[in-house]
Amino acid sequence: MFTETAAPTTSSDKALADADISLRKPVGEDGANLHALVRRCKPLDENSLYCNLLQCTHFADTCIAAELDGEMVGFISGYIPPKQPNTLFVWQVAVDAKARGLGLASRMLAELLERNDCDNVQYIETTITPDNDASWALFRRFADKRRYRTETFILFDSRVHFSGAHKDEHLLRIGPFNRTPVEETLSH
Repeated sequence: MFTETAAPTTSSDKALADADISLRKPVGEDGANLHALVRRCKPLDENSLYCNLLQCTHFADTCIAAELDGEMVGFISGYIPPKQPNTLFVWQVAVDAKARGLGLASRMLAELLERNDCDNVQYIETTITPDNDASWALFRRFADKRRYRTETFILFDSRVHFSGAHKDEHLLRIGPFNRTPVEETLSH
């Protein structure tokens, strides 16, 4: 489990530790700040403020907010789909320009998976447009670092689902990952 006091292992880890960014579950009062953060993080789709309020309340257990000096500089919104209780679907990852290049998105994702609310999660799923190089890099790097398998296919087709008004959304599935400690596996 990642902790604030963990020793930095790379220059970006050291910069992140030096930046003193705290991670926490969001609360209802964060809705407007999340809305403003997403607006600053192009090309993310802006949702309604009401949607952001729901993310910060109804889905708080599977979302994470990052703060620097009292300002929201990062957020991951996600949820566990009712018919897939072993999957964390990551809806959006937003990192403010002032916190980019510090490994914050990967750190938020790792910490989110460490929550008790995600104990049964064996897969991460997310959708990414073909041209969103930053998202592809984040999730592939996250999977590669942990040696998790990935698979990709078109989930929402531009013509079929969006009437040509939006690019294809490719589903990236990461996992499964084994959460059983090695000692426990060997003792059986």
